[in-house]
Amino acid sequence: MDYDDSWHLHARCRNNYSHLFFPPSTFERKDDRERREVRARAVCNACSVKQECLDYALSIREPYGIWGGYTEAERRELLTV
Repeated sequence: MDYDDSWHLHARCRNNYSHLFFPPSTFERKDDRERREVRARAVCNACSVKQECLDYALSIREPYGIWGGYTEAERRELLTV
């Protein structure tokens, strides 16, 4: 089955924001992670393809990052419902 990923072209997180959606390769303190996630969610909330992004992440069971405004743990929880 072919998947239409053209929504990527309209994602607000493209380019300058990508650093907000994935943790750094070095240690990240909890309060720093929470601030980063709040900023990432703000980008998601203003995005016209937020639902498509979340649907994609759920369909491929993306294990990392914030997709469609949801963290890894939140997406895992959605999949178990």
